Amino acid sequence: MKRRHFLVSSATAVAAAASTPLVSAAGASSAGVKLKKGDVILFQGDSITDANRSRKTMDLANNADALGRGYAAIIAGGLLVDHRELELQIFNRGVSGHKVPQLDKRWQKDTIDMKPAVLSILIGVNDIWHMLNGKYDGTAEDYRTGFAALLERTKKELPDTVLVVCEPFVLRCGAVTDKWFPEFDERKAIAKEVAKAAGAIWVPFQEAFDDGLAAGTEPKFWAADGVHPTVAGHALMAKTWRKAVGV
Repeated sequence: MKRRHFLVSSATAVAAAASTPLVSAAGASSAGVKLKKGDVILFQGDSITDANRSRKTMDLANNADALGRGYAAIIAGGLLVDHRELELQIFNRGVSGHKVPQLDKRWQKDTIDMKPAVLSILIGVNDIWHMLNGKYDGTAEDYRTGFAALLERTKKELPDTVLVVCEPFVLRCGAVTDKWFPEFDERKAIAKEVAKAAGAIWVPFQEAFDDGLAAGTEPKFWAADGVHPTVAGHALMAKTWRKAVGV
């Protein structure tokens, strides 16, 4: 399915990251995640994480093109500035259109073999979007069992990796209509349950966007099509992620 991206520029990403407050939140220790020299940080997910990243340079750590033009790049820029002495190695392996089953098929090469110290996963919107469009027949229970199995496999093969599970989110505009609900809310709840069972840090993206809406902004300010974030949306995600992870 061809899907429009609303992307941020690399320059905007670095600038926004530099101003992200360094505070911890629920799910992280009081001091946040302790990063060590040479740690690999990996972002996984669908098009929201992919954000038009380059496949030609994907094996290069900290490469602007390989990180894409979204929240992963904003986070990476901030971490590299704030922890320059640690020589962090940051990668993006998000793939547009992917659902939990596609993550599972590429998990060994794109995750396990990379041995990340911190692994961030955002997955779930396609698991319902593609179902609504008649291109996928996975149920909410399939999402639960598949995601839980993926995290269990990761914990078994990478016991020292810090798991970060991000809350799937949508905003009521563009492609997102009433037919998404209440099933999308059910999938959000499942993601949180699975994250808790795996002992993962939870990043409340939907909550952050809902707070923005409550403050008076329109949904399209954050995601013009209801799914893919705008410049402001990606920046809010990066801020929320760093707060939750405590780095």
